[in-house]
Amino acid sequence: MIKYVLARNAEILFVGINPHYGSYRRGVPFSNNKTFWYLLNRAGIIDEEMDSLRADESLKRIYQNKFRQIYKLSFTNIITRPSRDVSQLKRGEEKSGNKRVLKLVLKLKPKVVCFIGKITYSKFVGNNDFDFGWQRNINGSKVYVIHFPIRGLAQVRIKELKKVKRVAIDA
Repeated sequence: MIKYVLARNAEILFVGINPHYGSYRRGVPFSNNKTFWYLLNRAGIIDEEMDSLRADESLKRIYQNKFRQIYKLSFTNIITRPSRDVSQLKRGEEKSGNKRVLKLVLKLKPKVVCFIGKITYSKFVGNNDFDFGWQRNINGSKVYVIHFPIRGLAQVRIKELKKVKRVAIDA
């Protein structure tokens, strides 16, 4: 089970749609395919040795001990139930999670809320009428939608994450 790392006044609150079975079992978001972690590192949001990110135990320590305290980051999913992919999610399953995420944003006041993938943000706002990039703020927190980390060019995702980092630091 994933224990979500949450901190008041975090630089960035990352919001995913739901965990993969492998990530759920490891207790670390995006640990089934560690591309998200490599992208965070390459964008300068975290600063870790690649070998530490590859190894499950050291990645878990980084997530549990450094993600919030050192890097001032938070993470949650809209839907906490694991699945192989989003096609296994049920219509409307996100509703209670959307309320929880909104409450978290209001309570924790992150500088930036970063939705991971269009599907995640679409489920949160209830429509598809938006593009990647900056969205309307939520209670003073800036909102950004990045491309899903494991499809497409890494440079696109790194560039997006650098934009998010720059705004989070300046906010």
